[in-house]
Amino acid sequence: MPGRWNLLILALCLSFVVVQSSCPRGYSLSRRQCIDDDECAEDEDDPEYIGPCGEHAVCYNTIGSFYCQCQEGFISSTNTKNFSANSSATCQDVNECVENPGLCGPNAKCFNTIPHYSCICGDGFQTTSGVESFHDGDNVTCRDMNECEDENVCGENARCINTPGSYHCVCNAGYGLESGRSNFSGGQELCKVSIPDKCLIDKTICGNGTCHRGAAGHYCACHSGFTNYGNNQSRCTALDCDVFKAHLTEEFPVARDLVTLLKNGCRALTESEDPTELDGGDIMARLLSLIDELLSGKPFKDNRKVSTFLDLVENTLGLIGPFITPPGTTRSTTHTELELLVHMGADAPQGPVTLSSKQARLGIQLETAAGDLSNYPGFTTVSLLSYANLNDSADGFFSGMKPKAKQRFRINSKVVTVTVSNRNTSHLNESVRLTLYHLNQTNENNHTCVFWNSSEGGGTWSDSGCSVLESNSEYTVCSCTHLSSFAVLMALYEMEDKFELQLITWIGLSLSLICLFICILTFSLIRSIQSPRTSIHLHLCISLFIAVLIFLAGISRTESEVGCSVVAGLLHFFYLAAFCWMCLEGIQLFRMVVLVFNTNFKTLYMMAGGYGVPALIVGISALANPKGYGTERYCWLNLNSIWSFFGPACVIIFVNIVFFLITVWKLAQKFSSLNPDLDNLQKIKAFTITAVAQLCVLGTMWIFGCFQFEEGTIAMSYLFTIFGSLQGVMLFVMHCLFSKQVREEYGNILSRCCAPRKKSYSEFSSSYSSRAQASKSTRDTGESHI
Repeated sequence: MPGRWNLLILALCLSFVVVQSSCPRGYSLSRRQCIDDDECAEDEDDPEYIGPCGEHAVCYNTIGSFYCQCQEGFISSTNTKNFSANSSATCQDVNECVENPGLCGPNAKCFNTIPHYSCICGDGFQTTSGVESFHDGDNVTCRDMNECEDENVCGENARCINTPGSYHCVCNAGYGLESGRSNFSGGQELCKVSIPDKCLIDKTICGNGTCHRGAAGHYCACHSGFTNYGNNQSRCTALDCDVFKAHLTEEFPVARDLVTLLKNGCRALTESEDPTELDGGDIMARLLSLIDELLSGKPFKDNRKVSTFLDLVENTLGLIGPFITPPGTTRSTTHTELELLVHMGADAPQGPVTLSSKQARLGIQLETAAGDLSNYPGFTTVSLLSYANLNDSADGFFSGMKPKAKQRFRINSKVVTVTVSNRNTSHLNESVRLTLYHLNQTNENNHTCVFWNSSEGGGTWSDSGCSVLESNSEYTVCSCTHLSSFAVLMALYEMEDKFELQLITWIGLSLSLICLFICILTFSLIRSIQSPRTSIHLHLCISLFIAVLIFLAGISRTESEVGCSVVAGLLHFFYLAAFCWMCLEGIQLFRMVVLVFNTNFKTLYMMAGGYGVPALIVGISALANPKGYGTERYCWLNLNSIWSFFGPACVIIFVNIVFFLITVWKLAQKFSSLNPDLDNLQKIKAFTITAVAQLCVLGTMWIFGCFQFEEGTIAMSYLFTIFGSLQGVMLFVMHCLFSKQVREEYGNILSRCCAPRKKSYSEFSSSYSSRAQASKSTRDTGESHI
C-alpha cells in the first residue's frame, strides 16, 4: 500500500508539471488553467515602481502580452506610437515651443515644461481672462496694459502716452528734462527744468501772431485772417475763408448746409475763436455723403460744375485735416474711397509714405507734404480720394490738350484728388508719384497723365507738369510737380477721310440703292414668286434701302444736335431691323434645308421679330443714354453707346453662322446624294459659291466694323467699306439673278416689253397658269432656290 500511494503522488506531480509547462508566455497556471498575466499591474509594495515601459510611458495590457505608449507631451525616440518593453525606445519630452513657434499668439512668450508648455504674456501685456499662464485653445489672448491709467505714473509736469507693450512720458509745455531727451519712462527722470522764454529767444516763433509767455510756456495769439488750428503753441498761418463762398451753393444747392458749416468754422479759426463747429470726423462724413448724392445723379457735363465740385472737395479736406485724430483714417462709400494720413508734433515728419485705394496709389515724401519748415504749422496731412464715376462728368473737356492730327482723348482711369497740408503746391521741389489703374485695358502705348486745371476756360484737363514714368495694359505711373485732381487719358484715332474710301462708299451705296429698289419691286409685284420667304427678302431690302438712304442724306448733317440725334436713332433702328430680318432669313433657310418644314412663320411673328425687337433695343438705349446719339463729326452712335448696336449685331451674326454651317453641311450631303457622279471639283465649286453668297447675305461683313476704333486699321476700313456698301448689290445677285424662276420672270417682262407682237390672251393665260402652278409646287416643297 505505501508503494501505491507513492506512485500516485508521483503521477500527480508529473501531471502538474506537464500542465504548468504547457501555458504559453504571458500566461500563468491557476487551478489547472492558463490565465493571462497583467504585466501592467502596479506593485503595491513598491511605490517607486515605474512599470515595464519605463518613465513617461503608459502600459497597455493585452491577451498574452502588452504594449507601451508615451504620455501626452512626449514622443518615442523611434518616432513610433506603440513600442514594446524589450525595445530600445524611450519617451522624450516634446518641445511645443520649437515645434509651433506661433503657438501662444502675438504678444506672448512660450515656455516649455515637462510634459507640456505654458504661455505667458510679455512685458506690458496681460491676459484677457486674468490668468497668469494659458495654453493654445483656452480662448485667451494678451492685450496691452494701459500703464497711463495708473495715477501719477509720470510725475508732475508731464503727461503719459500709452504705446503697445509700454508707455513713455512727455514733459508739459514750459518744462523739460536735464538729459535733453524728448521723453522718458516713469521713475527715471522728472520734468523740473523750466524752459526759457521762447518769445524772447525767437521773435518769429508765432509767425503772423503775437507770442505770449504763460505758466506752461509760450502761446500764440494769431492775427486776423491767420490761425494755428487750435494749437496755441503752433505758428500762425494764413487761411482763406473766401473759398467757401455762396457760388458753391449756386452750382450745387444740396451743399448749402455743408458750405455754411465750413464757412462759420473757418471764420472762427481766423478770429481766434473756439472752433467748436469743426468736428473733423463729422464734416468728413458729411462731405462723403454729399459726394455720393452728387455722383449718383446724372453726369455734370459742365466743366464749371466739375471745377466747383473739385474745389469744394480739396478745400474741405485741407480745412478739416488737422482736426482728424492721428494717425488718420480710411473710409469708403458708394462712390468714394478715402485714405487720410495725419501727423502731429512740433517736428516736421520725414521720409516716404504710400497711400492707396483700389484704383490708385500715391507715393510722396512727407517733407513735400509738410512744406516750408520755417512756417511749419505743427501738423502734416496727406489724403488720397478716388471717385467711382466722376470720369463720366469730366470726360470731354480737353481744351488744355494739344492733340495730334486725327487724335482725340478719352478718360481711361478713375479721377483722384490729392491734398496735403502744404499750402503752396503749384510747384513742388520733389515730384509725387501716382499710379492709376486703367478702366479699359489695351496694349496700345497711348496714355497721358493729366490734371484738372480749373483756371483755364472754366476747367479742362491739362498735361502740364505731369509725365508718364511707366505704362502698360493695366496701369500708368505718373510723375507730377504739382497737386490737384488727376486722371489718365487714352488717345483714340479717328479714321482718316480718304477720298478713295468716300468714292467707294458713294458708288457702292448708290448701286445698292438701285439694286435694293429693283429687289423691292421684284418681291412685291411679281406674284408668282411671292411666299413667306420672299416676304423676309422684301422687308430685309426695305430696311436696308431706308438705312442707306438716310445714311447718304444725313450722316454728316451735324449742324442741328436734335436733327443729328434723330438721324442716328433712325440709322440705329433700320440697321438693327436689317440684322433681325437677316436672322429670320437664316432661321427660315435652316427650316427649309435641315428641318424640311412646310409650315411658315406667321406674319405677326415676323413683324414682331423684324421690327419690334430693334424698336425695343433702340428705346432702351435712348432712355439709358440719350446723349449717345450723335458725335462731333457724324450722326451715329458715340463710343459709349456703340455696343447697343454691335452687341445685338454680333449675337445675330453668331446665330446665323451656326445656322449657316449646319445648312452648308446639309447642302453638301444633298449634292452628294442628288449628283453622285459629280466630281469633287464641281462639288466644291457648287457649295462654295452658295456658302460665300449666304455668308454675305447674313451680314458677316459687319464684323470688319468692329475694328474701326484704333489707328492703323486701314485694311479693315477698306474691307468694311467695300462689303458694307455693296450689300444691296449682293442681295440682288443672290436672290434675283441666282434664282432661275426670277430670271424667267425678268425674261418674260423684257419679252413683253420688247416683242413686236402680242401673245393671245389664251396663250398668255396658259403659260402664266403653268408658271404659277410650278411656283406653288416649289413653295410647298420648301426647297431653296440657291
